Parts: sequence; C-alpha cells; structure tokens
Amino acid sequence: MNPTPDNSNQPSAPSLWTKALSLVGVVLCFEVGVFLLVFPWMDAWSQSWFPSQHIWLLDLWESNFFRGALTGLGAINIYISFAEMMRLLRAS
Repeated sequence: MNPTPDNSNQPSAPSLWTKALSLVGVVLCFEVGVFLLVFPWMDAWSQSWFPSQHIWLLDLWESNFFRGALTGLGAINIYISFAEMMRLLRAS
C-alpha cells in the first residue's frame, strides 16, 4: 500500500480575487498614508470642521506634536503599503 503524499503543509497559490483585494488594500493604505503625511501641515487643517465642533480639542488639534504623530502614522502606512506590495510581488 502506497500512501498518498500530504500537500497540506504547502501554501496554495492566491486566487485572482485575493490578489485584487490585496492590491486595493495596498492602494488604500498608501493613499491614507500620503493624506496623513501631508494634510496636517496644510492651512486647511486649521479651517476644518472638527475643531470648530469640539472646542475642547482645539489645543490638541493645533499642537505640532499631534500633527507630527499623524505624520508618523502616515509614514507607517506608506511603509506597510510598500511591504505588502513586495509580498504580493513575491507571491505571484
């Protein structure tokens, strides 16, 4: 009796839908990253709706530390999008 080989340890190739959804996720992550990297330092940041509705957050909203933290999150999002794109390119 010859046992059949067990291929359950080998990962299967990702489907086309999986690749497409991953690519959409990469683009979305990159766009959010660029937005968070740039927008906190624009003049429109101070004129946005949010701080006018929540006066108690105005000091935080205008803080350079808060803006820098958002910029750091944007940089992390861009890094994650590039890392995920490299993973997608290696998987294909």
